[in-house]
Amino acid sequence: MTTEIKALKAHLAINVRDVAASIEFYKKMFGIEPVKVRSGYAKFDVQNPPLNFTLNQVRFDEAGALSHLGIQVASTDDVLAVRERWQEQGLTTRDEMQTNCCYALQDKTWVHDPDGNEWEVFVVLEDNLPQTSMCCVTGEEENVGTSELTENIPGTSSSCACESTAPAPGEAACCETQAVKFDIAEVQSTSCCATAPVGIKS
Repeated sequence: MTTEIKALKAHLAINVRDVAASIEFYKKMFGIEPVKVRSGYAKFDVQNPPLNFTLNQVRFDEAGALSHLGIQVASTDDVLAVRERWQEQGLTTRDEMQTNCCYALQDKTWVHDPDGNEWEVFVVLEDNLPQTSMCCVTGEEENVGTSELTENIPGTSSSCACESTAPAPGEAACCETQAVKFDIAEVQSTSCCATAPVGIKS
C-alpha cells in the first residue's frame, strides 16, 4: 500500500553575499519579518505561497545556474497589487505584459535582489501555445496592438521574455536583456524590453 505523503511547503535556500542587505530586501518583497536570524543566516516562513525560504551568506564571484524565481498568482489584478506593494516598499519593478514566456501568454512584473536574483510575480493567461521563439514574442505579433493590450493598465508596457532562454550557441543576443542575463557580447538590438533590467543603463 502506498502511503500518501503530506507535504507542508517547498524549501528554497539561496547563497547571498551580504545577509543583512538581503534580509532588508526580502522583508520588503515578502512583506514579513524573518523568523530566525543568525550570523550569516536568515529564515523566512512564507505563508502565501507556503515556502521555507533561507539565506546563506557565502563568498562567491559569479552567478550560478539559477535562471530566475517566481510566484504564480490568479489574475492580472493580483500581479498589479503585488507590484503596487513592492513599489510602496521602495523596490524597483519591471513589467512584462502580454508576453509569450515558456509557450504561455502571461502578465508579470519583476524585482531583483541585492545579488541580482530576479523574482517575478505572474499570471498565465493562455497556456500551451504553439512552438515559437520564446524571446521577444508579444501580443503585437499576434496582430494585436501593443498599446491596445496595455492601455488600461497604468505604468505597464509590452516586453519580452529574454531572460527565460538563451540564444543558440554562436548566435547574438536578441537584445541587451538577453545579453546581460547570459553574458553575451554581441547584441542584435539595443533593447526590445519595456525597461532596462539590472546591469543595463537606460
